[in-house]
Amino acid sequence: MKEDQTNLKVATLAGGCFWCIASDFENVSGVAKIISGYTGGQKENPTYEEVTTGKTGHYEAVQVYYDPSKVSYEQVLDIFWHHIDPTDPSGQFADRGPQYRTAIFYHDEEQKRIAETSKADLEQSGQFTRPIVTLIVKFSRFYEAEFYHQDYHKKSPVRYKIYRSGSGRDQFLDKTWGKGEDDGHQPRRQPERTKDLFQAR
Repeated sequence: MKEDQTNLKVATLAGGCFWCIASDFENVSGVAKIISGYTGGQKENPTYEEVTTGKTGHYEAVQVYYDPSKVSYEQVLDIFWHHIDPTDPSGQFADRGPQYRTAIFYHDEEQKRIAETSKADLEQSGQFTRPIVTLIVKFSRFYEAEFYHQDYHKKSPVRYKIYRSGSGRDQFLDKTWGKGEDDGHQPRRQPERTKDLFQAR
């Protein structure tokens, strides 16, 4: 993720466990950095322990900094949809509670418009039989998570792999979208406009 830092935009996304979403975006061409944290709640400077109680109103989320000349916001959202269960109102996979719900936090009216269109396209695609419940919410403030949560999949790869394998996330996504094809670094089947964005690990 070596990109020019001067022209970056940010997408704020909640997709359940932030370790997983951060890992899913790591090898996307045009993504410069990913920060795990908390957003959408009332508590200032929340800790992980506080957020996991589900009482702060915060979501676990990531901020994806991307170069719009290489990857568009529409493409970022396409990738996001392909790595969550947007029909679950109570959490994601093994992680239950309001802090693990899915949401797109828009930073301006253009992001809001794009997010609403993207959600509508997914609803109309027939990919899911249940309603799409991912919220589209105005961004307010983001609190960076503790250091040990950043790039957790790199810092604690064995623990991360055990957690992810047992969470049911990949099993659901592979059943829903199909496994990645070609050279094996593509996480799973992607729409035409994102399939060439994944770089080899």
